[in-house]
Amino acid sequence: MRILVTNDDGIEAPGIRWLARAVQRAGYDVVVAAPLTEASGSSASMTAVEKEGKIVVEPRELAGVRNVPAYAVAASPAFIVLLALREAFGEAPTVVVSGINRGANAGSAVVHSGTVGATLTASHAGLHGLAVSLDVLTPSMASAASGGAAIADLDKVDDEQRHWSSAADMAVELLPTLTRTPAGTVLNLNVPDRHVDGIRGLTRARLARFGQVQVSIAEAGEGFVRTAVQAAEEEFEDGTDLAALAQGYAVVTPIRSPEEARDVRINLESIRMPTAAT
Repeated sequence: MRILVTNDDGIEAPGIRWLARAVQRAGYDVVVAAPLTEASGSSASMTAVEKEGKIVVEPRELAGVRNVPAYAVAASPAFIVLLALREAFGEAPTVVVSGINRGANAGSAVVHSGTVGATLTASHAGLHGLAVSLDVLTPSMASAASGGAAIADLDKVDDEQRHWSSAADMAVELLPTLTRTPAGTVLNLNVPDRHVDGIRGLTRARLARFGQVQVSIAEAGEGFVRTAVQAAEEEFEDGTDLAALAQGYAVVTPIRSPEEARDVRINLESIRMPTAAT
């Protein structure tokens, strides 16, 4: 089984090194392809930077990850998945694992996540996907550039000292379960930033109706708008991913790429076709 490891924090982010190393040690065939620069909040966008009509792809070596081909690509995570499916980085993958994201991707905010967007692109092609995130959020340090998600308080904790191994090891444990699900299934995994002994367990939960943070307009003037991001004020609902994270659990939620809403009825007979303008 060939696994593409990607992310939206960029090829230099520590999370992708920990994830690639863990997946390789578990015996899987691994290739890494990730954005050249940070692409947080890119959702499933298909964007790339071209130079003379070509998308920039740079071979890289990831520290501590031996014998794994790695590429920095001037493209969004979802576009990188599309390129991988077209064998741009060798044999096409059968599974896409995305992360480890610096900050949880939980609740309805997953629609904005480049981490999740990569796996949903894989899902649309019938592949399995696993989105992995480490809950290191500090809402007071949030940025609208992250697509409505908060970012880590880097002044207090060195990114390299976070508990990436907890998320990486849990992701590897989930892979056999993932591959036994129907084609196109994505598992969205969020893990507390704790040593594995400090995590209360792994639970399944539904997506919360909101994300961890909310965006508001702090100031608007002629030619500009300034936003502010703060912790969401809604109370956590029992049974949701945000509630489970708050209680110290790692949490997994199965999701799929968008599909037809077959339960919605529309009366097309009541709609008149427009006539051509004269």
